[in-house]
Amino acid sequence: MAITDKGVSFLKEFRDFAMRGNILDMAIGVVIGGAFGKIVSSLVSDIIMPIVGKICGNTDFKDLAYTLQEKTDTAEAIVISYGAFIQTVIDFIIIAFAIFLSMKLINNLKKAIIKENKEEATAEPPADIQLLTEIRDLLKENQKK
Repeated sequence: MAITDKGVSFLKEFRDFAMRGNILDMAIGVVIGGAFGKIVSSLVSDIIMPIVGKICGNTDFKDLAYTLQEKTDTAEAIVISYGAFIQTVIDFIIIAFAIFLSMKLINNLKKAIIKENKEEATAEPPADIQLLTEIRDLLKENQKK
């Protein structure tokens, strides 16, 4: 089976798409985000929730549930595990807060860089550049005469 020019062109176009910086950056962000999510989940379930449970009277939030129907010979129990939901909400709040802080830091750095670039652009040129500019302007005036 021969690969046609269209097939080669399609594969080249796909390779160019997949290797663009934005796609690679996004993939790296997803992997790091997943790892960060696991760290936060462990922080919440293994450190924060036991402390909250102790404060709330030795309650293990993982065990908090409401049983709608007990297990029978023919059917499984129907249980609403609201404790796990509480842990997931706390996970989300911590992750959202960490992302907020990260974005705030990045935005502040961008603003500082932009401000620094503007200051550099508006700064007076060095003396040798000013002298060369004056010489250029004088030569232009002499050519007009």
